[in-house]
Amino acid sequence: MEMIIGFLDIFIAFIFFLVFRCLLLYKQTHKPLPTNWPVLGMLPGLLLQVHRIYDWITELLEATGMTFCFKGPWLSGTDILLTVDPVNIHYILSSNFVNYPKGMEFKKIFEVIGDAIFNIDSGMWEDMRNSSHAIFSRQDFQRLWVSTSVSKINQGLVHILDNAVEKNILVDLQDVFQRFLFDTSTILMTGYDLKCLSLEMPKVDFGDAVDGVSDAIFYRHVKPAFLWKLQYRFGVGVEKRLRGGLAVFDELLEKIISSKKEEIKSHDPKGEVTDVLTYYMTLDTVKYKHLKTSNDKFLRDTILGFLIAGRDTTASALTWFFWLLSRNPEAMTKIRQEINKKMPKFDPADLDKLVYLHGAVCETLRLYSPVPFNHKSPAKPDVLPSGHKVDENWKIVISTYALGRMKSVWGDDAEEFRPERWISASGRLKHEPSYKFLAFNAGPRTCLGKKLTFLQMKTVAVNIIQNYEIQVVEGHKTEPVPSVLLRMQYGLKVRVAKI
Repeated sequence: MEMIIGFLDIFIAFIFFLVFRCLLLYKQTHKPLPTNWPVLGMLPGLLLQVHRIYDWITELLEATGMTFCFKGPWLSGTDILLTVDPVNIHYILSSNFVNYPKGMEFKKIFEVIGDAIFNIDSGMWEDMRNSSHAIFSRQDFQRLWVSTSVSKINQGLVHILDNAVEKNILVDLQDVFQRFLFDTSTILMTGYDLKCLSLEMPKVDFGDAVDGVSDAIFYRHVKPAFLWKLQYRFGVGVEKRLRGGLAVFDELLEKIISSKKEEIKSHDPKGEVTDVLTYYMTLDTVKYKHLKTSNDKFLRDTILGFLIAGRDTTASALTWFFWLLSRNPEAMTKIRQEINKKMPKFDPADLDKLVYLHGAVCETLRLYSPVPFNHKSPAKPDVLPSGHKVDENWKIVISTYALGRMKSVWGDDAEEFRPERWISASGRLKHEPSYKFLAFNAGPRTCLGKKLTFLQMKTVAVNIIQNYEIQVVEGHKTEPVPSVLLRMQYGLKVRVAKI
């Protein structure tokens, strides 16, 4: 064991030496595109830009006609074709969907979420999609989604914001939104309220676990598989955080599933509007032959996937939404005027009347998609519409972050926050094709929670904007973390005032 760890340390030190030498040379050349070095490929150029990876990829794709081949170190299996060409996106995610599954490579990288819907293919994915669509599309479940959000706003979010006003203290809005979304998600997905959104601000192990896991998964995309597997085995670097996060997931969900089994034994919930875990535990699987609803691992993977999606994606979107409004006060004013005119008293049925608010939410998701890239692998060799050849050894990465900033896609004002972009001359909402606006994926894997996400984001936005002024602390850094989930590195520190 000690010999293996010693060899690993020496190997990593040697790689860092080579990378360091290449970085020194790279800095001296000032080339806009990464150099393809012998042995190390383009890895040194990437490491130099990793602190601003999303913007660097945007610049790279803008300079190379929206598609670029990144060459990893020799024999490392980390060659990546980056693309934001809408024609390629439509081809990969829709018209030739069958040739671009998640694939085994994806499943290995994302192994921590097991057989969650985001990680599976073929018959099991079809059964998962159909079964989850059945509950998410129910009117009573959608009403439960809104009522749960409103209840948490009134009993948790308002207390925290009022306390910040009264005591004149700063609030980390990102942390607040993550707590809010974790509580609402656990209620909707498991039926249990873990009560993380309170004035006491209890430690949230699940949140720390998600951060550690999502950061480690990001780096797995550019590391040779043998290296991150060794790091995982011996608990080294970011893989140590991933292992710790996995333990947190397993412990939490084991307790929840065990409690739910006892609850169902004492009360038959059939016919009632239920949480997602109860729904799957009592599901008639006659028409879903691939679902193993009596298997604890299946339940663990399913609920974990939905919890991460429900907590982290929407919390990310709300955080960036309020940051963007702080930088665009005229948009905030228009939203507040629209709310006061069309919705003086909160009523979920009136949310669709708030056209400008909807446009502002869409702009946020365009510029700061909570999932900054989409990973695919071809099942067999192919040629993309752009003319680029790909084979089964390549990773294909669609950068949703870069796509939202492409001038060739959105116009010269692509980097500006303009809610009007989504509103027609007649004042109606404009539709943009999913291969252009990719926040909710596209094709057969379009996000099932799209409608519910808009409902929840607008519910939170209305209740805050109608009652509070949010001011971001001057000079506060808002850099995104290199991760598979787009969160702010330092949170979002704000001052709160009552209107």
